[in-house]
Amino acid sequence: MFVVDAHEDIAYNALCFGRDYRRSALETRRLERDTDIPSHNGTAVVGLPDALLGRVALTFATVFVAPGTPNAQPWDKLTYTDPKEAYKLASQQLDYYERLTDEHEKVDLVRTQAELDAVLETWAEGKEFADHRMGLVLLMENADPILEPKQFEEWYERGIRLVGPAWKATRYTGGTGQPGPLTDLGRELLEVMASFNAILDLSHMAEEAFLESLDRYEGQIIASHSNPRYFRSSDRHLSDDMIRRLAERDGVMGVVMFNAFLSNQWDRKQRLPFNIIVDVIDYVCQLTGSAAHIGIGSDFDGGFGMESTPQDMDTLTDLWSIGSALRERGYSEDDIAAILSGNMIRKLRLSLPV
Repeated sequence: MFVVDAHEDIAYNALCFGRDYRRSALETRRLERDTDIPSHNGTAVVGLPDALLGRVALTFATVFVAPGTPNAQPWDKLTYTDPKEAYKLASQQLDYYERLTDEHEKVDLVRTQAELDAVLETWAEGKEFADHRMGLVLLMENADPILEPKQFEEWYERGIRLVGPAWKATRYTGGTGQPGPLTDLGRELLEVMASFNAILDLSHMAEEAFLESLDRYEGQIIASHSNPRYFRSSDRHLSDDMIRRLAERDGVMGVVMFNAFLSNQWDRKQRLPFNIIVDVIDYVCQLTGSAAHIGIGSDFDGGFGMESTPQDMDTLTDLWSIGSALRERGYSEDDIAAILSGNMIRKLRLSLPV
């Protein structure tokens, strides 16, 4: 048994804050002790050593850009004013992932079924800790770097296997805080993505665009990092109807470990109890009638840090504890394996080329 984390902003942390993924979270904290980085992005949670220790075998690693705003933001180094600038910034992040995997023997890009199998084989029963490798599946969060729909082919050839068209609204769709449907350009993009059997990530899409995409998109669908609105009432998250509709398409949503996305009442004075994570997972399982439509999309270090996660969640390693908490809640071993990794792997199996 191992973990798949369907959302980590690894390149964002490297390019905006100089965080080296090869270091442990504790080492990053030590190096940042006398800097202002934690005040911008929180206390570090993510690092490759923590991932390997916590049996995180696969991560959906983002290529993330944000539209420019008048006010300073932690991600300012990755903001754009036009599609060409978005393209350039996204390309820099792809370059980062290519260097990381070229230079580190423990990290591999996963673009095909064969590459997926090669990584998972290192986690097979009987393998030693020293054998384990980390696989990165590349996810574009915000599709504005795609200059025009047919240009998605270039991104696919470079390794992008999932695309979330929205962050806020983009040229392709309504998004968080900016409602609206898919645009004509967005509808065309979905047709092109489907021709490559890429995975569509619905997180951040406005409800109207979300529901339209479920009806329109012929390929595999996930919501990499979204929680139920039952716990956090905002357009950033999914209503019961949206969750049911996602499940009807055999989609999977990844629970986010950000306290502000786990409760309407969080006041930042104290961390939420760890069991809130299991409550969210259980809610989705009860709503959809099975454990087949929920996974993990931590979003760790994606604008928040350790102090903004539930209690007992110190580093990435602690995702493994979710399995024990589900076991105490009465979940079977098969269902635990599906939630920790199997559901997201199912989507990869149905989409990655041979």
